[in-house]
Amino acid sequence: MPTRPKPRGFASPFEQLDYLYTPSNDVAADARYFSEVLGGRVAFAIEGMGARVAKVELTDGPPHILLTDHLEGDRPVFIYRVADLDEAMRELKKRGWKKKATLEIPMGPCCSFILPAGHRIAIYELTRPDVAKHFDGRFDF
Repeated sequence: MPTRPKPRGFASPFEQLDYLYTPSNDVAADARYFSEVLGGRVAFAIEGMGARVAKVELTDGPPHILLTDHLEGDRPVFIYRVADLDEAMRELKKRGWKKKATLEIPMGPCCSFILPAGHRIAIYELTRPDVAKHFDGRFDF
């Protein structure tokens, strides 16, 4: 008999899964497959600072796929939006979470970490909401 999930005893800091940051050995070929075979829309394909990144939209809303050739490993990074990054990190730390690295992504401050089983997650605060649109329509490759 399946077990029932326990009710949450606390509020989750996660608002929405916005991006799947996905490693790719050939970003251009993967973006074409997502577009031509799966029917997705390539929003941008940018090359800069020794890396390629393509954003693919399979649906009208998130999560969107970010294909990149500079991400180590085979697992994607699940990038979740939070209302307040500092508050989310404080709350997660109380629960035993361990921070790996803080960084800036184009949309705002971000913190990435790896779960004990190897899953990769990042949380970010959307402080620059219009910057993502800045990249749309740019195709370097």
